[in-house]
Amino acid sequence: MRRLKGTVVSNKMAKTVVVRVDRLKKQPKYQKYYRVSAKFKAHDEKGEYKVDDIVMIQETRPLSRDKKWKVTELVKRREKTVENE
Repeated sequence: MRRLKGTVVSNKMAKTVVVRVDRLKKQPKYQKYYRVSAKFKAHDEKGEYKVDDIVMIQETRPLSRDKKWKVTELVKRREKTVENE
């Protein structure tokens, strides 16, 4: 089973969060690295993860048409700032 680490970018759906996973890719000719990202919909049973949380997701059986991942653990909770409150 694949496990990926990413950032929650949306939690507006019921029992679902959207997680953005970034990775570095190397440009063949110039040997320069650049960032590419992919978004995955992941199952969040209790609705406990918020935007900007860093989470681990794990591949699982298909839960819906485009939801094939589930959130397994919280890596880091977002920091609350004065502007967010």
